[in-house]
Amino acid sequence: MNNKFDALKDDDSGDHDQNEENSTQKDGEKEKNDRDKPQSSNKRKAVVPGPAEHPLQYNYTFWYSRRTPGRPTSSQSYEQNIKQIGTFASVEQFWRFYSHMVRPGDLTGHSDFHLFKEGIKPMWEDDANKNGGKWIIRLRKGLASRCWENLILAMLGEQFMVGEEICGAVVSVRFQEDIISIWNKTASDQATTARIRDTLRRVLNLPPNTIMEYKTHTDSIKDNSSFRNTKITL
Repeated sequence: MNNKFDALKDDDSGDHDQNEENSTQKDGEKEKNDRDKPQSSNKRKAVVPGPAEHPLQYNYTFWYSRRTPGRPTSSQSYEQNIKQIGTFASVEQFWRFYSHMVRPGDLTGHSDFHLFKEGIKPMWEDDANKNGGKWIIRLRKGLASRCWENLILAMLGEQFMVGEEICGAVVSVRFQEDIISIWNKTASDQATTARIRDTLRRVLNLPPNTIMEYKTHTDSIKDNSSFRNTKITL
C-alpha cells in the first residue's frame, strides 16, 4: 500500500471542515457565473492539487448510482441515474471526499460507487471503455468496505503497473452479495488483463481458490448485463 495514503488517512480523514467545502463550492459557482456565455461549455473549474498536497498521476471522479432491481435499464436511463459526487487531484483531496462517504458495507438496496479517471464515464459505451472489459470478484457480505478501500488505494497509487489501461473501479452492493470490479481499456490485451488479475489477488489478499471473472463491455452491451455470462478464471 502506498505510504502517503496510509499516513494521510489518520491526519486528514476526521477533520474535514464542511464550511471549507461549501466555500469552495461557492467560489466555483462564482467563477462559473463570471465566465462569458460562449465559454459556458467549460462548466467546471479545473481541479488541481493544492499547495503542498501530494498530486495523483491522474485526476479521478467519484460517482454514485442506485436503481430499483428487476426494472430493465437502458443506457439512457442508466446515464440519467448516475450522479457525480466530485473530482479530486491529490491524495489529500481524495481523503476529504472519502472520509464523508458512506462505506459500501453500510449501503442498502441496489447501489454502486464508481471511481473513474476524470473524463471517463462509468458506462460501457464511453469511448475509453468500449473496447475494454472488467475483472469481477463476488464477495460475501461483510467484505465490501475493506476490499473497496484496498482496491481504490491500489488504483490511485498506480500499483497495477499497466500504463494508461486502468479506467476505473466499481463496488456494487446487492441483496445476496457484493461485487467489486476494475475496468480496463483493452479487453484483447491478455498480458495486461493477466497482470491486472494478479495485482488484484495481491492487493485484496484473495485466497488462491477465489473465482475471478472477466467480461468484455461488448458482451455486457449484448446481454444488457454487467455480471451474467462471464468467463471464469481460478
